[in-house]
Amino acid sequence: MHNTTEQLMTAQNKAIELFSVIEQRGLIVPGRTEQQLCEDVVRIAREEFGSERHWGKKIVRTGPNTLQPYAADPVDRTIQEGDILFFDFHPVFGEWEADLGRTYILGDDPLKLKIKKDIEEAWYRGNEWYSRQTQLTGAQFFHYDVGLAQSYGYEFGNAIAGHIIGRYPHEQPDDPADLCLDVHPDNHQDILQLDRSGERRHWILELHFVDRKNHIGAFFEQLLQSV
Repeated sequence: MHNTTEQLMTAQNKAIELFSVIEQRGLIVPGRTEQQLCEDVVRIAREEFGSERHWGKKIVRTGPNTLQPYAADPVDRTIQEGDILFFDFHPVFGEWEADLGRTYILGDDPLKLKIKKDIEEAWYRGNEWYSRQTQLTGAQFFHYDVGLAQSYGYEFGNAIAGHIIGRYPHEQPDDPADLCLDVHPDNHQDILQLDRSGERRHWILELHFVDRKNHIGAFFEQLLQSV
């Protein structure tokens, strides 16, 4: 039996392949709505990857909607020429969850290309920093990620910067209001501690950068890895 890390990486690689299929088939194009593109992802996940379940919201956001936080439900928007857009999907492959976020640019707008490049680079900086910690609260990690966004000249656009992931459905706190399993400013517990079974927890780092002046946002999310 493969260990949890390998299983989660396998699920993530399938999600990466799923996104690649969407790109290769030319489905990310102007004139289609966010909802239509979302339905494409769900259909291909089911028909070609055997994924029937999604454990979180299924998100495609484009243009001004990219400024909205995860909890928002903005009006469905049609993709325009030159837009920036992002995916945030949580497909389940077999028993294992994936959680992947990626940003796409239609066209060659330098500000949009820059925010995409910046958030991807920042994610790997965050992953490397996380890997060097021996104790780390959710609040400390959240504030680090907010600082990352600011170091690139952006706002941090979400209420959390990550959460646990695992076998479906993943571990839940005893109290639904407890933020111990989120990278949240009010989580003052050590996120590197073991779970109730004495096993290592696995965490997602999700970054949402917002440039309000230029009305654009970018998103990048995946499994944190040891480096």
